[in-house]
Amino acid sequence: MVRGEVFNVQRFSVHDGPGIRTAVFLKGCPLACVWCHNPEGISPRPEILMTPSRCVGCGECVSVCPRDLPVPLRSPSLEDAEHCLLCGACADVCPTEARQMAGHSMSVEEIVEVVLKDRIFYDDSGGGVTFSGGEPLRQAGFLRSVLEACKHQRIHTAVDTCGLVGQEDLLSVADFTDLFLFDVKMMDDDKHRRYTGVSNRQILANLEALGRRERRIWMRVPVIPGVNDDTENLEATARLAATIPSVERVCLLPYHPLGESKSRRLARDASLPDLEAPTPGQMQALVELVEAEGIAASIGG
Repeated sequence: MVRGEVFNVQRFSVHDGPGIRTAVFLKGCPLACVWCHNPEGISPRPEILMTPSRCVGCGECVSVCPRDLPVPLRSPSLEDAEHCLLCGACADVCPTEARQMAGHSMSVEEIVEVVLKDRIFYDDSGGGVTFSGGEPLRQAGFLRSVLEACKHQRIHTAVDTCGLVGQEDLLSVADFTDLFLFDVKMMDDDKHRRYTGVSNRQILANLEALGRRERRIWMRVPVIPGVNDDTENLEATARLAATIPSVERVCLLPYHPLGESKSRRLARDASLPDLEAPTPGQMQALVELVEAEGIAASIGG
């Protein structure tokens, strides 16, 4: 039985492709974006998110830990993470969800069972299932299997990818993917390295390869104030999109600070702690900037 590592399944999503969708978030990502909205998706392994303010000091976590590691989160020190088995027993018994697991194993059949629960909403809205992350193609074999199973059920499929994957893996899922949501963070390679930790050369090459396969693409740009919202970057992004006929639109995704609290719950520092989300007026101005280059644009999508 083929299994994958999943950290969230979100039903009734309207932000991950057309219509009402089920979004399945897979663990593992090759990028280290300083603004990451889903930091619990970066590591391929399960992790424990901790919220000390919720801890009531009941000690249930201590009683079930096979290594006697936890202490109540309101205590001055936390457990030794290096020796944690990540079994999730402490999270299972926590009555206030002060401890929550990010990552659990699911089979293809289990995911399809969840997806099929909302088929009527997909049919009525033109929706379906979207695989996101993390980077879903970090689990390429599992992703291909679950996409194939969804297509067998005549479910519309979308893959949200950062693009930094092996081209063979990317193209291996193309025939089972109705729509690619392809992230292009920024065009300048030096800036891309500075803010994501990696070059964008393979990403752009993969985008062009999908275009040659004539796969439907929505190019997505997370709009990060002061990082990639400048005119030069967005005009260059729009010009690239306009050269690839299968890119139907550029979706501008406004930064939101939800990743900051999740980073803290993972005991990581928030890299952009004082960043404010762009206003609706600012986002609309960016949409018009992109559309001036001859490509459709939207806020979200």
